Amino acid sequence: MAGNSKPRGAVRGSKKGPTGGTGGKNKRRLEGKGPTPKAEDRPYHAAAKRKKAAEKSTARPRVARGSAPKGEIVSGRNAVLEALRENVPATELIVARSIDVDDRVAESLQLALNHQLQIREVHRAEVEGISPNSQGIILAIKPYQYSSFQEITERASHPMLIVALDGVTDPRNLGAIIRSSAAFGVAGVVMTERRAATMTASAWKASAGAAARMPVAQVTNMARTIDDAKKLGCFVIGLDGESDETLSGMKVASENLMVVVGSEGKGLSRLVREKCDLVVSIPMRATTESLNASVATSIALFWVDEQRRAK
Repeated sequence: MAGNSKPRGAVRGSKKGPTGGTGGKNKRRLEGKGPTPKAEDRPYHAAAKRKKAAEKSTARPRVARGSAPKGEIVSGRNAVLEALRENVPATELIVARSIDVDDRVAESLQLALNHQLQIREVHRAEVEGISPNSQGIILAIKPYQYSSFQEITERASHPMLIVALDGVTDPRNLGAIIRSSAAFGVAGVVMTERRAATMTASAWKASAGAAARMPVAQVTNMARTIDDAKKLGCFVIGLDGESDETLSGMKVASENLMVVVGSEGKGLSRLVREKCDLVVSIPMRATTESLNASVATSIALFWVDEQRRAK
C-alpha cells in the first residue's frame, strides 16, 4: 500500500535486469578519507622515487654557495707554503679532511698558527670545487687596499719621487718595482686600473714584504694623472730604451720627479710619451739587448737617489 512500503534504493537497469542501488552506503564508506595524495607522496609511485633520489643527491658533500673565499686564492702545497713564508696577507687556510700531511703541509699549518690565521677543515669535494688542482690545501688572500694618487702626494717628502707604471702586466715585475721603490725613497707607485698587473699573491711575494709599506694607487687615466703631477711641480721622466737621451745626462734629479715606466713589450704608449717632459734610455754595451721593466726601474731609481745624495 502507498505509504507503508519500505524505501528502497534506486532501481537501475542492466543487461541482467533491474538491480537495486546501495542507498548511499558507498558514499558513507568514503567519508573521512580526505583528498587523494600527490603522486610524489605515494611511496610506490615513480614520482615519489624520483623525489627520494633527488633528496639523496643533495645530501652529498658539495661546495655551498658563499663558502668559497672571496678575492684571490693560492692553491697547491708549494705555492701555499711560499706565500706563508713571505707573509702574504691572508684570511684563512683551507685544508681538506684526511689530507696526506707531508713536510709542506705541516709547515704551512704551523706558519698559519704563527700568523694566527683561521684554519678551516672541509670536505675534499669542497676544496676541489674551489680549485681542482689544490692538492687539498688553499690559502685565501686578503684584498689589497689601494691608496689614491692624492694620498701618495700628500705623504711625499721633498723633493718628491713617484713611480708611474704605464701598462706593466707582469705581477712579478710589479712586485719587484715596489721593492725597489721602497729601497730608494719613492713616495708611492701609480698604475692604471685596466690592462695592467694588480696586487696578486705573486706581486706580494716579489715585493718581499715591501707592498705592506709602499702605497700603490690605481688611476683610470695615466695621461691625466701626469698632468696632475705636473701641477704639483713634478718633472716627468719617461724610460724608453730607444731614446737618444741617456739617464746619465739628466740634470733634474734634485727636482720633484715622476718616473714613468712602460709596458714589458710596447714600452710607453704614444700619449704618455708625449706627456713626458723628458724621455731617457739606459745605455748598454750590447745594443741588441733590452732590460726588464723592473730592472730598468731599479737602475733609474738608484741613479736618481745617488744624484740626490751628492747634492
